[in-house]
Amino acid sequence: MSMHAPLIIDIAGTSLTDEDRARLAHPLVGGIILFKRNWEDRSALVQLCADIKAIKPDLLISVDHEGGRVQRFRTDGFTHIPPMRAFGEMWMDDGKGKKQREGSGAMRAMNAATAAGYVLGTELRACGVDFSFTPVLDLDYGESSVIGDRSFHRDPRVVATLAKSLMHGLLQAGMGNCGKHFPGHGFVKADSHVDIPVDKRSLGAILDEDAAPYPWLTSVLTAVMPAHVIYPKVDKRPAGFSEKWLKDILRSRLRYDGAIFSDDLSMEGARRINGELISFTDAALAALNAGCDMVLLCNQSLGFGEHVDELLDGMDAALRDGRWLPDEDSESRRLSLLPDTEPQAWDDLMRQPAYLEALNLLP
Repeated sequence: MSMHAPLIIDIAGTSLTDEDRARLAHPLVGGIILFKRNWEDRSALVQLCADIKAIKPDLLISVDHEGGRVQRFRTDGFTHIPPMRAFGEMWMDDGKGKKQREGSGAMRAMNAATAAGYVLGTELRACGVDFSFTPVLDLDYGESSVIGDRSFHRDPRVVATLAKSLMHGLLQAGMGNCGKHFPGHGFVKADSHVDIPVDKRSLGAILDEDAAPYPWLTSVLTAVMPAHVIYPKVDKRPAGFSEKWLKDILRSRLRYDGAIFSDDLSMEGARRINGELISFTDAALAALNAGCDMVLLCNQSLGFGEHVDELLDGMDAALRDGRWLPDEDSESRRLSLLPDTEPQAWDDLMRQPAYLEALNLLP
């Protein structure tokens, strides 16, 4: 078993610097998350992914590639995936007049969502990317600016069914999935990138509505990302730093056994625990000790990347001091997210009948 490598970091540019290589080679780094700034064109992305894998073959190369406004690669042949709300709207459309047929919208929407997962997954994999943080399982209450049209629907049953369809497409592409943001980010208005949202509902209300898709999807969910939201009736810590949410509720009560990623540790919602602003290392330790398998530190590689180095040094020290213990189960969950099939080359994919058919099914 290799060392538990829980840190997912990023890089500033479109190619690796010597500093990037040294950071990615660090034994505690298990993956990289790519952003729009790392995109130049397809051939540059293929080269970048190959260079990353040359450092450590089991580094997980990930990206936020949901569709709609959250899609990092949009040019040089990448299909524009519609926002998830488009599939929810399709679900509700059973046609009019003579064409009206009960349930036909739902069936079309499920096929379209599977097609979206397949297109998204095969295109990313053809370029060397292993994993996308999708789909959003948050419910659309019409309140949240940060979720908005990223959500499939207001009804958790529709959300779970369309998410399962999308995951089916990802699976056909040989890619895992990540349900987010547990137990639900759709009810609160505040944006956890810059604020700390608070959801004052009871545990029962949250489990009945927002968190309902998670147990319904346990057979297919390969990863979960918790919300940087505080649910004070359950715990005073944000969900991603709460043993109660991650160990007692998600793992024990809802019987989820896949990987758990922290959301970005540099977000405002992540750095304040019990009202105190804490260091990136303390935030990482809090997330790991609460039950996360991996933690993300995003956008700190810009400039000299001192915060990335601070986290690596801090985690080394925590390991030496026994403030953090590596977890074999966490490492096997990380490794399980790596694709175990060969990707198709882009030019082959462009001629493949299943891919061309999937493009026709997109709304």
